[in-house]
This record gives sequence, structure tokens and C-alpha cells, in this order.
Amino acid sequence: MVQPSEKSQTGSLSLIALGSNASSSFGSPFETVTRAVAALTAAGLEIVAQSRFYRTPAFPPGIGENFVNAVVQVRSAHDAQGLLALLHGIEAEFGRHRTIRWGARTLDLDLIDHEGELRPDRAGWQAWRDLPLEQQRVQAPDRLILPHPRVQDRAFVLVPLADVAPEWRHPVTGASAQAMLDALPHEHLTGIAPLFPADHQG
Repeated sequence: MVQPSEKSQTGSLSLIALGSNASSSFGSPFETVTRAVAALTAAGLEIVAQSRFYRTPAFPPGIGENFVNAVVQVRSAHDAQGLLALLHGIEAEFGRHRTIRWGARTLDLDLIDHEGELRPDRAGWQAWRDLPLEQQRVQAPDRLILPHPRVQDRAFVLVPLADVAPEWRHPVTGASAQAMLDALPHEHLTGIAPLFPADHQG
């Protein structure tokens, strides 16, 4: 994990989750996520902290190979909507096509939190949080939802998030990242393991 940045302390703090389980023009999923972090920097975002990379089982099961996941905390001059547009642009550069709601992907960049904002409002956020799984498979929000409505449910986000910001608190529930991770059933952590560059040589 990188140490907190000593650069400019101005701008908004955001948390971004990265994931890949399909090779892109930049290489394997591991190489793709590595290049995606560099792309965030090239786009003007300051990386404040970065998690380790993790191998995680594909979710939902059956959508392809294992994922490589990570989380970064960034500082930028963007508002939440502008940052989301930037992330979608980077995804497109890496060959991401939004044709299947939950399918294999070259790169997934999810905005988890932006300065603790709640969007669109508490009722709207709760509606997406409580959406049944079968509807989650086919319905995508037509607006930005913050914090990400699934963050409290997903080990593949919470494990790297706890690397970066264990004391980050959910803007709605008040639970810390570490507390949400500790509350997950143990079986949700099965198959999640840190990755290192040496694991991907050759």
C-alpha cells in the first residue's frame, strides 16, 4: 500500500474500486489494473493511497475468470459527476463495453465514495441498496448513486478498501470499512488472496 501523499492537500477525496477479469490491449487483468492506476494519474488524479492487488472469485459465479481487484483513494478537482464521466472514459479506452450488466470485463472503475456525498437522496439510495439480486442482474441506475449501494455486501471491494481506508465511514450507516468487512460471513472471503507482480511473470 502506498503511503499518504505529501502533495497538494486541496481538492476532493474519492474512493475508486478497480477490477478486471478479461485481458485488454494492455495485457492481462493484472497488467490492465496496473495500467489503469497509471491512467488515473495521467488524467490528473492524485493517488493518495493504493491497496494491494487481490485475486477474487468472479461475481456472480460463472461470468468468467477470477478478477483482479484493488481500491485507490484519490484527490481531484472534479465533482462526483465529472469524476464518474472521467472513469467511464478510461474504461472505454481499455475496451470496456457495457453490453451485459454483469459479465466479464476488461476494466471496471466504480466510484465508491466522493467526499461522503449521498446521491440522489436517502430514499433513492435505499431503493438501490435493497434491490433484489435478480433485479440487480438486469437493472442499471440511470443516475449516480453514492455511496456505491453494494459496497457493504462485497468482499472484493471491502478487502482492498480496508487496506486504503479502514476507518472510512459509510455516509448512511456510519459503519467503518473495517467493521463492514468484519461483519461479512466468513465464506464471502473464500478465494480472496493478495497478488504480487512475481505471480504474473511469464
